[in-house]
Amino acid sequence: MNNDLLKKAASESETEKLEHEKNLQIIEGYRPIDDSFMRELFRDDIPLTEYVLRIITGIKDLNIIRSETQYDLHHIAGARSLRLDVLGTDSKGRQINLEVQRADAGATSYRARYHSSALDIEFIKPNEEVTVLPETYVIFITENDVKGKGKLIYQYERREKDGSELGDDTHIIYVNGAYDKDGDTSDLAKLVHDFRCSQAKDMLTKPLADKTRMLKETPEGVDTMCKAIEENNKRILKNKEIEIAVNLIRLGKNSYDEIAEATGLTVEEVEKLAETLNHSA
Repeated sequence: MNNDLLKKAASESETEKLEHEKNLQIIEGYRPIDDSFMRELFRDDIPLTEYVLRIITGIKDLNIIRSETQYDLHHIAGARSLRLDVLGTDSKGRQINLEVQRADAGATSYRARYHSSALDIEFIKPNEEVTVLPETYVIFITENDVKGKGKLIYQYERREKDGSELGDDTHIIYVNGAYDKDGDTSDLAKLVHDFRCSQAKDMLTKPLADKTRMLKETPEGVDTMCKAIEENNKRILKNKEIEIAVNLIRLGKNSYDEIAEATGLTVEEVEKLAETLNHSA
């Protein structure tokens, strides 16, 4: 190997080392309230999903039979796309969407309404009666008290002005991640405490602490987290490429080949973007 190749290999090795150290620092600071970490906590982990959802919903016999992270809703074509942090299905057919939101703007009442409506569209077939709609829960765990009343949990259902329930089986729940009341030893208060912790040793709930410890303190877990960070970086880059391509398509001054070369997308991807934009115009 000549000197130039040796220097290049050494440079690449040093870059990889620095990138790995950077990723380790990111992983160390992760908390369950951070969506990137939250996704890996719940990925392929039905017992943990069930444990957390039982505490939040208060349904002690909740039996989760399927849990998916980063669930793309398929039946809202032509509408704003939506990817759910966690979607759990229980043995009674209830669909439970769990989201973590650090930014207040991502947890508005309108956002909750849209998630609830999107679940309805997702789980009814074209020829089915609306009476087969499943019972749904949309749950936001927020870093701040977005409702501003100092409560641990806010639970909403549609009601008549006299207080009677509409009975449409839709539930929207906000869990206040900033709640920190002395003396509250409830399971939900402990869970909220743990969602703010970056270290397993500081957590109060064993299931969350055990999974956090595995992801942060074992070679297998750290490798999983490093791969997740790399994939997330790729998604961010891809989204940026798409954003640039959309702007260039709208300007109409470049060919699809030129846009593909400028953004790193394939010509086919640019063509599909243009087709989508034309349909939505």
